[in-house]
Amino acid sequence: MAVRNESRVTEFILLGLSNTPELEIVFFVVFLIVYLFTIAGNLLIMAAIHTHSKLHSPMYYFLSNLSFLDLCHSTVIIPKAIINFLSESKAISFQDCFAQVFCLHFFGGAEAFNLTLMAYDRYVAICNPLRYTAIMSRRTCLLLINSTWVAGFVHSLSQTLLTLQLPFCGPNEINHFFCDVHPVSALACSSVFINEILVMANSGMIVVICFLVVFISYIYIIFTILKIRSAEGRQKAFSTCASHLMVVTLFFGPCIFIYMRPSVAFSADKTVSVFYTLFTPSLNPIIYTMRNEEVKKAMRRLRGRKTSLPEMHIK
Repeated sequence: MAVRNESRVTEFILLGLSNTPELEIVFFVVFLIVYLFTIAGNLLIMAAIHTHSKLHSPMYYFLSNLSFLDLCHSTVIIPKAIINFLSESKAISFQDCFAQVFCLHFFGGAEAFNLTLMAYDRYVAICNPLRYTAIMSRRTCLLLINSTWVAGFVHSLSQTLLTLQLPFCGPNEINHFFCDVHPVSALACSSVFINEILVMANSGMIVVICFLVVFISYIYIIFTILKIRSAEGRQKAFSTCASHLMVVTLFFGPCIFIYMRPSVAFSADKTVSVFYTLFTPSLNPIIYTMRNEEVKKAMRRLRGRKTSLPEMHIK
């Protein structure tokens, strides 16, 4: 009780990626360019799926949801980091810091579940093609998408409440460029051992379980694909699955590294965090458009429609 009666921290200082002004300018330029590309790429994919009738299927509904989650996940962190690179004051209020923690795990948790459902969708499409329409109906698809948001909310709420109940009486410098459970918990004035165990059991096990479900699904998928007699059919099936596997690896790999261990600061933490918060959301649109002809066609038509608007206006 004595610890809890001490003065409580009202704001945190984000130490960022570097103390060197020249490096911070470089980080500002890189983060800004990649973030703008992330916005453009994911918005383009969502617009293409929405406007192209051939893409109104469960696989593309999940892809559209993934693009939206990537956009939100990146927006929670990157704009504040970009501002801090050019600002002398790198302070973030106590409330804003925990709002960032909540949103980070909300969108990140929802994305983990969404990627798992995408693997299930591919499993049904390839292993049970005759029952695909019946199993993955529009109603079922919307229910599954909504479930990713509910699961993400429950996961995030538990993570935030676990961290919020810790006493923070100083210091207030977070050795990171955004607020997350581990770097914030490291500033607590009491033992965080129980919290670390619960965080690992929550975040870590969710990531591992989702990854295992994806892995097992693809074992069945690969065996089914190998039975396809047509070389063209095998190539098309592998091409569809390869994009999803690349995205799964880019997302789950860093998450397992970050959350499946205690909050001991490793030198690689910030680098890994930059990768999955900045680069992964920007790479997903590239991965899916490179290997998916339907998405590429829809995006070409969308660009063609935009360029034809002035001509229509002149007429």
